[in-house]
Amino acid sequence: MHIENRTFDELKEGDSAELRRLVTADDLLAYANVSGNHNPLHIFDEDGDGDGRPEAMAPGSFIAALVGAVLGNVLPGAGTLYRAQSWVFHARIFADDEIVMRVTVTGKNEQDTTVTLATEVRRVADDALVLSGVAEVLAPRRKVEYDSHDLPGLIVQRHRHFEKFLKKAEPLPALKTAVVCPDEPNALGGALKARAHTLIEPILIGAPDKIAEVARAMGASLDGIEIVEEPLERNAARRAVELVHEGRAQAIMKGHLHTDMLLRPILDKQTGLRMGRRFTHIFVMDVPGYPHPLLVTDAAINIAPDLKTKVDITQNAIDLAISLGMEQPKVGVLSATETVNPDIPSSIDAALLSKMADRGQIIGGLVEGPLAMDNAVDIAAARTKGITSAVAGHADILVAPNLDAGNMLAKQLTYISHAEAAGVVMGARVPVILNSRADDDMSRLASCAVAALHHARINGITG
Repeated sequence: MHIENRTFDELKEGDSAELRRLVTADDLLAYANVSGNHNPLHIFDEDGDGDGRPEAMAPGSFIAALVGAVLGNVLPGAGTLYRAQSWVFHARIFADDEIVMRVTVTGKNEQDTTVTLATEVRRVADDALVLSGVAEVLAPRRKVEYDSHDLPGLIVQRHRHFEKFLKKAEPLPALKTAVVCPDEPNALGGALKARAHTLIEPILIGAPDKIAEVARAMGASLDGIEIVEEPLERNAARRAVELVHEGRAQAIMKGHLHTDMLLRPILDKQTGLRMGRRFTHIFVMDVPGYPHPLLVTDAAINIAPDLKTKVDITQNAIDLAISLGMEQPKVGVLSATETVNPDIPSSIDAALLSKMADRGQIIGGLVEGPLAMDNAVDIAAARTKGITSAVAGHADILVAPNLDAGNMLAKQLTYISHAEAAGVVMGARVPVILNSRADDDMSRLASCAVAALHHARINGITG
């Protein structure tokens, strides 16, 4: 925003200015951190008055501070200093309310260059008066111009997309889930937290004494939870597959064992859970500040996928994205370049996948490739490269050229961009919830929510 002030000599009574602002839950979180005011009335997921509902009410001082944005940015503008301010609040503002802040010059004092202004804030939806008052300021004497976009931006590390998944999945019937070897605090704790959120109903498979010992150390109760005794990891994984065949389990969840040990019986050609499509792993990423979830695939199973495998990788990701509420997911097939280069095999695969989608061999989404990472997720980068596409700059799904690239990308988003990652394996008869031992509670909960949402869609279940 270009800012040009109005000096004391330029101001006259009746001059007026206003700004509009959509108040968001992230605004209130940022203000709570900066001000130190952690009143739960102002936090989006807290109940501050005991009525059983979160309020997300904007603090009065925050609304008043927005009046200062008009004074400091527009009228009088840069160089303005407060002398005094009176406020009267007439209504309350909540997250997602749009407001207009307005100031009007009512007087000038030539001797000390003070200016008085009537101030008010109104809610746009119904024109309700929220705040009224009087500001007394020292107006600038010198003309000042600058661009406010030079200021550094702020990103709130809140995982809003996963919060939406949890909210959407919790009303669904709990997903009956075989949890394999939950004999470690993170593994057992994740299953129990998902149960508390009504996402899953766990069946714990492993050594009962070890599971009980972990529960005691955590202070957790196992009352009402079925425990199937299979002390050996390979037998526990095999038993989980049997529970699916018996109709007793609708999903499988990794506990404290290696991924290959879990997947081996699931992949068995005679007794496993194959459905004719390659098993592929999908990270569902919630990146702070990014406008939508980002799916990254394959980052854990297929090491150097050929074109046929990449078709299944792409189709599985589209299917999962649709289950998460994306009507026509946009798929960016990644390479090191956005043009086809015969010396870069991934660029050729990407172009072929794009054409296969055009011919209906991949369905349900828009597939574009090759795309470099920048022009897959950033519209400005796509425009700079002259790429005209519904996918470029807006990708929901990123198909990596190989496991190395996918795994690095997902972990960079997690450890550098502070993303949360839910992990699910697709291609089997049931979702396989695949978490790392380092994953935190939100990642485990989100993985269960993603599996529950996919199971509900493919089986026509509603909450």
